[in-house]
Amino acid sequence: MYSLIQYSGLRGIEVGIGLFLVFWILAWLLLWPDGEMSWCKKLISNHSFNFEPPEEKGAFEKLLAHYLDIAKVLIGLASGSIVLLVGSASFRSAGRLPISFASPLSLLALSILYAVFFMVFEIMNYEDFRHRTRLYTRVKYSRNIGLGFGSLLCFCVGYMWLIFIVAG
Repeated sequence: MYSLIQYSGLRGIEVGIGLFLVFWILAWLLLWPDGEMSWCKKLISNHSFNFEPPEEKGAFEKLLAHYLDIAKVLIGLASGSIVLLVGSASFRSAGRLPISFASPLSLLALSILYAVFFMVFEIMNYEDFRHRTRLYTRVKYSRNIGLGFGSLLCFCVGYMWLIFIVAG
């Protein structure tokens, strides 16, 4: 446990988890169910959502392809950046990257992780919706929003952090 606390990338992990949680909670609070309900009931409500309008069966599949493409690009850019930075360490005299790179690299790794989970959960939830096995609830919807935007922001913040470190 002590070695985890001393891990130099812990700040990046904390920022990444915080970004995900902020987006999940914001999305969960903003996705109020329709109808006349008190705010207290709305907070605990787990209202379900439709992926597509009833008269447009399969309309979400076009959007799903775009969402998955964006996640794939993000995964490719983040993983390529990690490989490039870690690979460039072999050209340094010490053979290692500076310790200050650990937090932004952790953010880029979380960006990949969140994007993969976003893709898996989005597809799984859509399949459940199409086969009518499970409802697409507010918790699932807000989690997917949190994962998608958390991935994007972890990528952006990780890169900005790297820029500040390199620019000094």
